[in-house]
Amino acid sequence: MIMIHAIIHVNPEKEQDFLKEIQSLIRDSRAESGNISYQLMKDTEKENVYMMVEEWKDVEAVQSHNSSEHFTAFVGKASEYLTSPLDAKVYEAKLIEK
Repeated sequence: MIMIHAIIHVNPEKEQDFLKEIQSLIRDSRAESGNISYQLMKDTEKENVYMMVEEWKDVEAVQSHNSSEHFTAFVGKASEYLTSPLDAKVYEAKLIEK
C-alpha cells in the first residue's frame, strides 16, 4: 500500500473557494479503482492548513491518479488557492499486526 500525506497551506482569502474546488477532486479520486482512502483533514492548531491523507493499492494506482484529468486540473488551479507549494510525503506502508 502507498500512503501520501500532502500538507496544504491555503490563502485565508481563498479558503472557501479552495474547499469548494477540492470536493470534486476528492469525489473523483475516491472513485478510482486503486484508491483505498482519500481524506482532507484540517489542522487543529494552524489556521488555513490542511492535509490530504491518501491510501492507494500500489504505485501504479498513484501513477494513474497523478495523470488523471481531475488531478491535473486541480494542480493547474492550485496556485490560485495556496500560499506555498504542496509538501507531499510518500510512504510505502505495511500494516503491522499483533
